[in-house]
Amino acid sequence: MVLAQVKVEDKSNEITAIPALLELLDITGAIIAIDAMGTQTEIAKQIVAKKADYVLALKANHPTLHSQVQQWFETHKANNFRGVDVSYDKRIEKAHHRREIREVWSVPVSAIGQLYQPKVWAGLQSLVMVVLVRHLWNQTTREVQFYLTSLHSDAQFIGRAIRKHWGIENEAHWTLDCTFSEDACRIRSFHSPENFALLRRFALNALNCEKTYKRSLRQKMKRTAMDNNYMIRVLSCCFIDNTLGSSNCLCQA
Repeated sequence: MVLAQVKVEDKSNEITAIPALLELLDITGAIIAIDAMGTQTEIAKQIVAKKADYVLALKANHPTLHSQVQQWFETHKANNFRGVDVSYDKRIEKAHHRREIREVWSVPVSAIGQLYQPKVWAGLQSLVMVVLVRHLWNQTTREVQFYLTSLHSDAQFIGRAIRKHWGIENEAHWTLDCTFSEDACRIRSFHSPENFALLRRFALNALNCEKTYKRSLRQKMKRTAMDNNYMIRVLSCCFIDNTLGSSNCLCQA
């Protein structure tokens, strides 16, 4: 579900919007997953201060730290992590004519003796490497990603959190683009883009909450437009007090 949205100001980016978004939400006990642009020391500090955990993508926007972590994992992987307290998990999935192999290695921060400025990352406990290999019918791709996290070194648990983070792209962003045609929308003036974006997210949440009609979101949208009784059923889902049953709620910025 989309829990909140904050408009990014002109000539700005998500770095300024993420702290404002986190202030809107009660994230106690949640895991906050953020892409590389939001991998900032102040954001990590804010998440920990609000009693949540983070999984932050580590890329070249932190060149020294990224290079050190990459080199360390590559060196020790070649030696099968001999003598290192490493947690490992491997998952193989087959769907939509493709095969995915996901391998996750997680090590405590103490495993890297001279990590570059570890104290600036509040609550940092583990470093993670994920290798994703996709076998399609006509090609094979390999992607390596690194993460900083305040979670204990548990490759299986952290891997699930990262997997859910990737899933948000399909379940929210892709749906808003393809089903709700957000990217094709020509609304540009005044507060209209922000307001219509909010309405789309209200609609997405309401349609996802309605579970009785086992059809795609697009089909549920069409039925809502043609059937007033079903429309009322969808809208009524917005007023049910649904509490999040797990303390490990995943949020993405």
